Amino acid sequence: MLASLPTRQVALVLSLLVAGGCSQRPTTASPCVIQVHDPAESINRGVFAFNRTLDDYVLAPVARGYTALPGFMQSGVHNFAANFGEPKVFINDVLQGNGQRSLTTLTRFIFNTTLGVAGLVDVSGRMGLERHDADFGQTFGVWNIADGPIVELPLLGSHNARDAVGQVLSFAVDPLGSSDTVEAMGNAATVGGVVDGRAEALPLTDALREIPDYYQALRDTNAQRRSQFVADGKVGAVGKSTFDCQPGNHP
Repeated sequence: MLASLPTRQVALVLSLLVAGGCSQRPTTASPCVIQVHDPAESINRGVFAFNRTLDDYVLAPVARGYTALPGFMQSGVHNFAANFGEPKVFINDVLQGNGQRSLTTLTRFIFNTTLGVAGLVDVSGRMGLERHDADFGQTFGVWNIADGPIVELPLLGSHNARDAVGQVLSFAVDPLGSSDTVEAMGNAATVGGVVDGRAEALPLTDALREIPDYYQALRDTNAQRRSQFVADGKVGAVGKSTFDCQPGNHP
């Protein structure tokens, strides 16, 4: 993890919290429209071939083995990884101007970290505080920054340019500070989150592999998912999206 300055972090969070509490997102929005722009498709397909090989021989087999673990162990990994990521979700909630969601995220993190044994148990969920995701790519979308062209990143997969920048920024932001304990927990959360997320996606990717052009199918599906994610951020939605976003191609 990158080194950070705790005093500056506290000041940033407090100032963002004040700003976030002063505005709320509207509660309705029009269905999202997707335009998939992939001008570097030939290059992206080359990177995709590398990513697919790594997934076929390493990540997907590990994820399939993970699904054989007892349910309580999978839940523990999922909850721990999700809880460790809550501070970044909180920052993005505030940046999106959603005081209600930022308060929910902060409350969840406090309860789950303390009562939930470092997040292994989702006690907040049992209390009715439903978890939601938020990241810098979503925040940029809420700010109406354009998607940009498709970029296939090594190891990280298909992104539009806006989300790719958000991904890099997420790596740089370290709201929990730097210490040996936090770094060890962060590494564990990252590995657990990757495996858990890949396991969750197995049914979808297994279905998409049946489509002749797997690259296009996965790219367009991811574009649809991200567009829905941004639409949810604009209305402050929690849980699964209800928007019907259909991908298309630029002429």
